[in-house]
Amino acid sequence: MNDNETTFLRHIAYDSVIFGFSGEKLKILITKYHNTGFFALPGGFMQRDENLNDAVRRGLKERTGLENIYLEQFYTFGDVARYKPEIMQTILEANGHNSEPYLWMLDRFISVAYYALINYNDVVPTPDALSDSCDWYDMDKLPNLMLDHAEIVAKALHTLRENLERKLVGTNLLPPLFTLTELQKVYEAILGEKLHRGTFQRKILGLGLLQRHEKQFLGKAHKAPFLYSFGEDGMSL
Repeated sequence: MNDNETTFLRHIAYDSVIFGFSGEKLKILITKYHNTGFFALPGGFMQRDENLNDAVRRGLKERTGLENIYLEQFYTFGDVARYKPEIMQTILEANGHNSEPYLWMLDRFISVAYYALINYNDVVPTPDALSDSCDWYDMDKLPNLMLDHAEIVAKALHTLRENLERKLVGTNLLPPLFTLTELQKVYEAILGEKLHRGTFQRKILGLGLLQRHEKQFLGKAHKAPFLYSFGEDGMSL
């Protein structure tokens, strides 16, 4: 871990809500800090010569091994109540670090929050230098998160649900080719409710943003579902 405070911008950090879809459930990637019992969203700091978006993508690649994933900045968290330096001091000491060289990390930080949409099956979760684990958790079974990270997750999910009305978000949660049933499961997992099959399919197909491909033959020919992919306008990176 780099302890050089001149390397990073002070007082600004980022936190990432990394959404994945297991085929049935919406999941979030959560880290657990070594010897503390603290659970947190993957986050980090921006180097002085680094663009903010590049810093977030760097952190995401370190945690997931993936590049070129969908990423959206959705809110900035800066309440005074989130300033709890004793938490970071506990994390540092639990990892055998004297807090003296890291005093800049104990200052007050505002956090720029992003959410990412990635293919669950493509990820190899990797903890950082201060963490024991980096694992997927079901959206409805998250551990108690430190600081305001539960609020960040709630805001990310709210934003994601709002975005369903103006853009298709499944392209990074599904393989390149998928059925309408698989896409519906993504929507249901995000919205937290069951959707009527016929109504959903009419709405999605009516948007004109899906490209239809050959049928997926799993059994009898007349039951084979068509495969779809998102058109070029289905998602903007």
